[in-house]
Amino acid sequence: MTRTRVAVDVGGTFTDICIMDEDTGAIRIEKTGSTPDDPMRAILNGVEQAGIDLSEVTMFSHGTTVATNALITRRLPRTAMICTEGFRDVVEIRRANKEDLWDTYKDVAKPYIPRRDRLTVSERIDAEGTVLQALDETQAHRVADILRRREVRSAAVCFMNSYVNGANERRMRDILKEVMPDLPVSISSEVMPEIFEHERFSTTMANAVCAPVVVDYVSRLGETLAARGYHRDLLLLHSGGGVMTPASVREFSARLAGSGIAAGALASRFIGNLCGFPNSIGFDMGGTSTDVSLAFNGVSRITKDWYIEFGYPIRFPSIEVLTIGAGGGSLAWKDEGGSLRNGPQSAGAHPGPACYRNGNATATNTDANVVLGRLGTRLAGGKIRLDPALAARAVLDTVATPFGMELHAAAEAIIAVANANMANAVRLLSISRGYDPRDFALVAFGGAGALHGAAVARELSIPTVIVPPNPGVTSALGCLLVDVQHDFSESFMTDASIVAPADMEAAFAAMESQAAERLAHEGIAPADMALQRSVEMMYQGQWRSLAVNAPHRIDSIADLIEAFHAEHEREFNYRRDEAPVSIFRIAIKAVGIVPKADLPRHEEREHVPEPVARRPVWFDGVSHDAAVYQREVLEAGAVFQGPAIVEQFDSTTVVPPDMAARVDAFLNILIGTKG
Repeated sequence: MTRTRVAVDVGGTFTDICIMDEDTGAIRIEKTGSTPDDPMRAILNGVEQAGIDLSEVTMFSHGTTVATNALITRRLPRTAMICTEGFRDVVEIRRANKEDLWDTYKDVAKPYIPRRDRLTVSERIDAEGTVLQALDETQAHRVADILRRREVRSAAVCFMNSYVNGANERRMRDILKEVMPDLPVSISSEVMPEIFEHERFSTTMANAVCAPVVVDYVSRLGETLAARGYHRDLLLLHSGGGVMTPASVREFSARLAGSGIAAGALASRFIGNLCGFPNSIGFDMGGTSTDVSLAFNGVSRITKDWYIEFGYPIRFPSIEVLTIGAGGGSLAWKDEGGSLRNGPQSAGAHPGPACYRNGNATATNTDANVVLGRLGTRLAGGKIRLDPALAARAVLDTVATPFGMELHAAAEAIIAVANANMANAVRLLSISRGYDPRDFALVAFGGAGALHGAAVARELSIPTVIVPPNPGVTSALGCLLVDVQHDFSESFMTDASIVAPADMEAAFAAMESQAAERLAHEGIAPADMALQRSVEMMYQGQWRSLAVNAPHRIDSIADLIEAFHAEHEREFNYRRDEAPVSIFRIAIKAVGIVPKADLPRHEEREHVPEPVARRPVWFDGVSHDAAVYQREVLEAGAVFQGPAIVEQFDSTTVVPPDMAARVDAFLNILIGTKG
């Protein structure tokens, strides 16, 4: 019997399916059109198209956009929030900041839960965790009765200072459950037990509004797969780079927000490590956007400062991914100052670029690449035909004529602006974080990443570009490479100079017990559990913290302080050894290790492949006779010089004239400077 693993990544236009044979490591791919009204239909269509026997599947992993789309579109079930009396407007007041400080007319979006559904009860806990006033149960029962009559689908409970003592929140949940046993209830002391009311309230609010949507989707998909023969847990990729089972999704639904973009970051990190580059930058360029991620020493950067809508942070740990509006369908346009701009407006999947022949007449990056010869006339194995004449007309009308430029110069200008935008995004995630891009490899994937990767790398002096074997479905591959993962944290605010190692050990031990229990509930054997500690610290007087890795046993606080000084110097280029340091929070990443099949390694035989064709391709205002290769026939050890084009089912790779390429043992294309 063949044992297979299946990973599914649902995108806005296509749903990608990656199927791996466990015994050989061989991978095959399938693409099918997405069904935004019900993503499950596209998944089942793809499974059927690929001829997958679900009874032979040992792992089904899924990156989903269900939670993200629910928050973006605000198609959310009616949800209530119960707060301490006097604090119902914490999520409305927010931080009193704006995304665009200078736009006085643009308001921040309203909270996910409107004010009429934010109710209050009398209770109070002080900052030390002492119960000053127990929950007023008469009021609590009255609130529960109101929610029952309003037929709310979910509830969030957010009390002041509950991060140090959640007793009143737990009692409120019990009362709600007495009245509505099936009601999902998110309490902030369990969802996000950390100081800063707005961030804690906002995360709990997002968790509550997502719960009914996500749980319904996951339950339906799990039941349908089981009915078709799959008898293991459905694994859902979360924003932190691990997977959750349906049991955990019920409690932490908002962790699935950002699920899709995490898959690409995981895959790029894996491919970078596979090629011998523990420092790598993921460059995932699709039709409408580009996602940039970074891995340093083989570890992805993690952030807690992220959101789906500005003003409403979701403080679950997430792989840091910077998304900008730059993709194959990004539109070229002239701004009021007479300058050429590119994106973030996009032609989208429909009508798409002008060359798609669906009625769009504005030039896009895809049209510019067609004019320059970098893209041929067929995409997706011939399923999409491109019209060079329409592409040329769009570039002429949009850029060449308004700016008084020749056709090919205009097309190169469009691409140059797009590349500059994407290079700036890479700078934001590397240089502004204290990393030198020259110390990294660029992993270029997505439908358009390999088209632009070499040019972006050259602008940033990145020495090597890695193009995976199947760039268009690399994110789906990321879903195959993940472990079960949960994150636990709690406030531990104290002066680092006075804390005793034994006190920190006791706090970590309690969290580790909880983490092991959660992993055991997911079916993870003790031998497959890995618990990774970290401590967040800051200079006294700061309010932003930095996380440093902590040893399994803490014997010296001085060593932790030195690690913090070193990390602060790397991130901000200075350290203050004389300044007192505070400990802010302790955290544990609980990992349940999932066995992974090895990708097949091929014997490298250095040779120069024969091109299947040649065509004129423009670079820097000059037409070059470029070799065209088919990716499917490029074997390990193949070496070739630019200018060259490599075409395949899901992407096109461009090798500029001053660069060379080789195919490694895992069939990745590595592009670098000649000689």
